[in-house]
Amino acid sequence: MTMDAWKKKRMIAAVTAVYRYLRSQEEQQLAMAAVSRPVSAPAVGAVSLWSASGRQAGMEMRRLLQMRIMR
Repeated sequence: MTMDAWKKKRMIAAVTAVYRYLRSQEEQQLAMAAVSRPVSAPAVGAVSLWSASGRQAGMEMRRLLQMRIMR
């Protein structure tokens, strides 16, 4: 290889390294921004009380049946 080819390869490697470093810094900043962003709570009307109480009753019945089987 000629000296120009070595210089070109070294320049490409250096530019690639700088690009990757800057890209990783940018990704890290975006990740930190996403972590620091508060998570919004679901709307009050999103879960109906009727379905929640039915689910809870079903889970309680299953637990009681499981306890009965274990005895």
